[in-house]
Amino acid sequence: MAAPTSAASPKTREGNTTRERIVAAAAKLFYAEGIRAVGVDAVAEKAGVTKRTLYYHFRSKDDLVAAYLEGRDQPNLALFRQWFEGTTGALPDKVEGIFLNLARAARHPKWKGCGFLRTSAELANLPGHPAIKIGAAHKKKFERWLRDTFAEAGIAGADELARQMLLLLDGSFAVVLLHRDASYMETAGAAAARLVAAALPHPVSVARTKRPAPRTGRGSRANSAPH
Repeated sequence: MAAPTSAASPKTREGNTTRERIVAAAAKLFYAEGIRAVGVDAVAEKAGVTKRTLYYHFRSKDDLVAAYLEGRDQPNLALFRQWFEGTTGALPDKVEGIFLNLARAARHPKWKGCGFLRTSAELANLPGHPAIKIGAAHKKKFERWLRDTFAEAGIAGADELARQMLLLLDGSFAVVLLHRDASYMETAGAAAARLVAAALPHPVSVARTKRPAPRTGRGSRANSAPH
């Protein structure tokens, strides 16, 4: 019989907590100001640790940037699924619901687009950077999830349709950030709904009554949305 697993030592728990605090501080700063503009000194100060402690947990700033995006991966994907499942109606409505919820988030004054895309732009000359690989993997996970969802609905061209959804999503991220007009994301959602409706084995009509995304209210957090 294997020996019972002991609880983590106080030192291990403290180390994990410190690392998480550093990543949380980096996430806030990197998203708000960009990875190039933020140095490790600023991250250490915000996390309340010394620079030496930061480098104990992360060998380099590159590792910290990668950890920042890695920490956004699963929460963002889970929120996309939550929005999808929480939208009433047929499959086209549920897909459009993702865009409508993103439009709501984009109206928050602290919203600054997709952190994965912004980071990839800042690291465009470093295609092998760990953060680029994490960002690419994140987008592929979203695409695969939609592909599997479409395939289960009997859509023959599930791969191509999922790719079209990703293009609409990331395109709307870029245009909304440029114009500061969340209605572009709603327009992208309407286009996505029409594409999905037309691809179903038994096409359904998509009502084009205006369904604006609810505005972000006072006290809501921009960080609750994918970015």
